[in-house]
Amino acid sequence: MLASVHSVRYSRYLITMQLRGCGTALVTPFRQDGSLDDTALRNLVAWQIESGIDFLLPCGTTGETPTLTRDEWLFVIDTTIEVAAGRVPIIAGATSNSTHDAVEKAKEIAARPGVNAILTATPYYNKPTQEGQYRHFKAIAEAVGDKPVILYNVPGRTGANLEPQTLARLAEIPNIVGVKEASGNLTQVAEAIHSVPETFLVFSGDDAVTLPVIALGGVGVISVAANEIPQEMAALTRAALSNDWTTARGLNRKYLPLMQANFIESSPLPVKAVLAMMGKIEEVYRLPLVPMRRDTRSRLQKIATEAGLITKALSTSDTSEFFIYENWAAGPHKIVLHRGTCGQCSHGKGRPSGHDLNHARWHGPYSNVAEARAAAHAMTGVLIRSECKCI
Repeated sequence: MLASVHSVRYSRYLITMQLRGCGTALVTPFRQDGSLDDTALRNLVAWQIESGIDFLLPCGTTGETPTLTRDEWLFVIDTTIEVAAGRVPIIAGATSNSTHDAVEKAKEIAARPGVNAILTATPYYNKPTQEGQYRHFKAIAEAVGDKPVILYNVPGRTGANLEPQTLARLAEIPNIVGVKEASGNLTQVAEAIHSVPETFLVFSGDDAVTLPVIALGGVGVISVAANEIPQEMAALTRAALSNDWTTARGLNRKYLPLMQANFIESSPLPVKAVLAMMGKIEEVYRLPLVPMRRDTRSRLQKIATEAGLITKALSTSDTSEFFIYENWAAGPHKIVLHRGTCGQCSHGKGRPSGHDLNHARWHGPYSNVAEARAAAHAMTGVLIRSECKCI
């Protein structure tokens, strides 16, 4: 029994030494038909490792895991392990709001060679009490033997907050080795770090507060932005951990707009949109996620351009789409030309589903404004053509 306890503690020590710095919460690439894009996933994982990322996390929230089948979930994890080939640690996501299901999922991936640790989030929708969360996580940890477990506190998505006192109790379980803290409450983060042993891993779950979390005693970040800027996020995190705050603050200042932009709509919409702009993946989501609104997409393109991720904004005249809005309720069959990225259009105008087809109709997209104008002229009837100021 004593030897077993020492083995678990040694395993905890080893993973504590390996898991620090910047890890990427990987997106899951899909093809246009909605299937998994194996090639894009492999290329993304390889690029992450070549860029110097410290560890990888497949099948977290950023990976749209709730929409994956069990076979797809395992495929993404197995593919990540295969491409990584031991070069970086792998933390695999296994979350459910049913404790029984979460235990079964955790056991399944714990048995897979190449999985170094498991990330599991607070049960969502159920809104468990602190005692309920404690028992949930304890059951998972006990079911996976000595496999390290990292908890994920993200009350904005789950509806339940893992409080520091409960985290301190869970930290007493030998193979619960850390937490991804995404409560958005730095006071709580400080209390959590104060409540757990110094060897317990506290990761920022929000890119934008990586520096203050490390300053409080955190060991790094599990990052969304690292999908787009793995080298830069790894450098930022390492600089902060090395007390090179001048370098860390400089990188933070440069890339903070991108970090914040990844949450201007529900994650992972913005990060997948930027990766598509970069040519890394196709911009495909699974319902209930839908493509970003045009106004936020336009903002995102500008931020990605300023960050140097794309060479020019995609909203310039040679790359925009154009639409004709035929509004029968506004006058005698009034027609207005709009650019697809128009901020006005994005609030219903410019989006075919945003109007009652008994009162308005959309035509397009057209590849350039000349084509749209020609189409407008070709329409019959008493039509008044005008152009939005976005043209």
